[in-house]
Amino acid sequence: MIRFADLDLWAPGWGLVGNAADQAERPQLRSGKHGGPLSAEISFEKVDGMELRVARWRLDKPSEHPPVLFFNGIGANIEAVAPLAEALSERGFIMFDMPGTGESRDPVMPYNPFTMSWTALSLIERFGLEKVDVMGMSWGGAMAQHFALQHAGHVRRVVLAATSPGMMMIPGDPMMLAQMADPFSAINEMLMREYLTALDNADERKLARNSIGNISAPSSTGYFYQLMALAGWTSLPALPFMDKPVLVMMGESDPIVPLSNGQLLACMIPDARLEVFEGAGHLFLMTHPKDSLRMLREFLG
Repeated sequence: MIRFADLDLWAPGWGLVGNAADQAERPQLRSGKHGGPLSAEISFEKVDGMELRVARWRLDKPSEHPPVLFFNGIGANIEAVAPLAEALSERGFIMFDMPGTGESRDPVMPYNPFTMSWTALSLIERFGLEKVDVMGMSWGGAMAQHFALQHAGHVRRVVLAATSPGMMMIPGDPMMLAQMADPFSAINEMLMREYLTALDNADERKLARNSIGNISAPSSTGYFYQLMALAGWTSLPALPFMDKPVLVMMGESDPIVPLSNGQLLACMIPDARLEVFEGAGHLFLMTHPKDSLRMLREFLG
């Protein structure tokens, strides 16, 4: 059987994946415009024994709003969410590639939501941030929940997109979940489904293609450690103690994290607000950017 880690592939719009990606030198840091390459400030930060690639938008500019701390989905890189960060031009935005994804180096030791929340806190404090609005998508939504519970004093509002309470989630499509064990199969299948969704959404097709086309596969080590980080983890017993305003955003036709998970989160979190994207799948932040931005601005203020 050919393993993903044994492949050297150049996927159009994705970049180099497989062994060659793990061994290649880091590409030159990029800058660009909305919907394309990064226009953020990029740096490599050593935090808690890890070297992480960090992207920062507008942290040095005055704003009436606290910045957004964003946790990405499993295996996803900074570039995938760059259009969202660019579009939220009225506020700061900070995110980082998880170990072994994007251009962050592979993790040496395993991590979990508890330890990674401390890492994220150290990171925002390094850039002088006392309070943030925390947001997470899919796997990152679990991180956002944990960060908001563990470091409540540093959080104003919480946005949970296409996510679940972890181990106690309502499972999605069995075939899709089985493919999640292999990053190449999982990303291929998810991208194909979401790309077709984007093509049906003519007004937003270009933005969706830019976001989805910028997703690159993680290293096999980074992907495995992300999978293992949430093994046995659930937020369910702690959710009634979430004392922040929470927005839950879900895709109506999400095959990976079904809508029922968002309904469960909204039921367990006091006064949480649930918004459903009609006909959307797992990557609605990318396939439905205009509606996503409208809801985010309305909720975050």
